[in-house]
Amino acid sequence: MPGDKRLSVAPVVGPDDPRRFTDAGIEVKPVYTQTDLPKGLADDLGAPGVFPFTRGVHGEMYRKQHWTIRQYAGYASAKESNERYRYLLNQGSTGLSMAFDLPTQLGLDSDDPRCLGEVGRTGVAIDSIEDMRMAFDGIPLDQVSTSMTINAPASVLLLLYELVGEEQGVPASELRGTVQNDILKEYIARGNFIYPPMAAMRLTTDLFSYCRETIPKWNTISISGYHFREKGCSAVQEVAFTLADGIAYVQAAIDAGLKVDEFAPRLAFFFNGHNNVFQEVAKFRAARRMWARIMHDRFGARDERSLKLRFHTQTGGVTLTAQQPENNIVRVALQGFAAVCGGTQSLHTNGFDEALALPTESAAKLAVRTQQILAYESGVADTVDPFAGSYFVEALTDEIETRASELIAKVDELGGAVAAIDFVRGEIEESAYGYHERYRTEQDIVVGVNRFVEDGVEVPEIMRVDPAAERDQVTRLKAFKQSRDQDLVVDRLTMVRAAARGNANLLPVLRRALEDRCTIGEVCGAMRAVFGSYKAAG
Repeated sequence: MPGDKRLSVAPVVGPDDPRRFTDAGIEVKPVYTQTDLPKGLADDLGAPGVFPFTRGVHGEMYRKQHWTIRQYAGYASAKESNERYRYLLNQGSTGLSMAFDLPTQLGLDSDDPRCLGEVGRTGVAIDSIEDMRMAFDGIPLDQVSTSMTINAPASVLLLLYELVGEEQGVPASELRGTVQNDILKEYIARGNFIYPPMAAMRLTTDLFSYCRETIPKWNTISISGYHFREKGCSAVQEVAFTLADGIAYVQAAIDAGLKVDEFAPRLAFFFNGHNNVFQEVAKFRAARRMWARIMHDRFGARDERSLKLRFHTQTGGVTLTAQQPENNIVRVALQGFAAVCGGTQSLHTNGFDEALALPTESAAKLAVRTQQILAYESGVADTVDPFAGSYFVEALTDEIETRASELIAKVDELGGAVAAIDFVRGEIEESAYGYHERYRTEQDIVVGVNRFVEDGVEVPEIMRVDPAAERDQVTRLKAFKQSRDQDLVVDRLTMVRAAARGNANLLPVLRRALEDRCTIGEVCGAMRAVFGSYKAAG
């Protein structure tokens, strides 16, 4: 039945069992033959760039243009992060990817007492337009695509980026990039939420509408399965729960009065890259085919761009080991290879030292070089969908689609992704427990962790964020607040609260507040005063 753990999680059978399973519970046969090819394969495959896009969203794929090489980066202050961004661009990155610290992700200012010890630790601290201006100093925003991994305060960070672009003389219509803006996965897998789901979904759809009118080249959401996989889900669950969230966002936008083909072409997705190359390739292909049919059959989308699942991939952070960390170089290369074979539009390869700390500059450079070797030396970019027709991969693709479709049916039965949050969370927890048990019993092997273990601990030089960076950020923020027109700030925050109580699009009012030097914490706090805060069950 839909939702049965056997549909999406490998069984725990012990290392002596001769059977082999993918992490999604798909039993792998010793040999695959023509009889394993799915019926109707020709219709399911089509051609690259043609519905149902199994073989890729573009006809020529990487022969025409390589994927965007991004490296997720940001730490300490905007100044240090700006230096890292420039360094990565000089090393050959073709896009930027901003990592924000925990206070920024939670819509809090760096001087909030709750943020002590967290400012600038997991990413860059952005409190105001001054910080955003500094982060992109000397980086022309009309020439670079920027991805921002931000969710609950996504609209606020996007508006700051738009304001800085205008200061550079770049019209909003020319800005290119993505905000993650996927709040549903925060309730399930990460916990970096602010508002209750309905208010958060309103902000999401307001951003869709605002970008359609003002920033038309911007990807308005990156619907993320990455964090489900980091939490412990299987490949089948990653596809099912990501697409279920996508369905929820599309329905919310339609309910808000938008026409599907007005916003769907700017939807994007974000997947994880794991070690089982064949399953990962099949996963990407199945997800692409499923989304095309969902958009066409369920929502009546007719613009071809609305049917295309465009996605970014990040190699699996949870697969990195602190033990024998240089082994991670091989893992990352395999995961990047799988993502490219699966047709990703954008790729981040993790630094080998990220199980220990934020990546050092040298580790970040090696991660960029890994992508460049894939692009220019491996041959993977020479032909489209190189695994097409493989008995094994086509059988896996079909099986993942079947099992993921049954899980989506269960989510639908429960009332959709918002109503099914507890169900999805429970499914992922069951999967994570299964992973642990399979590692513990050595059914699944992790080199250097439960097999081929060495005595002693190998610790490379790691990156450390200077605690002085937090003090400096707080000092700058206090000076920024003291230099403002305080009456104007009060007026703008009053306008934000009034807009939150109404039904009109919030973003124009938020933009005005940020332009007049309100901070992220103040703007998000004004909305929190109206919307309330989300409290997770239990």
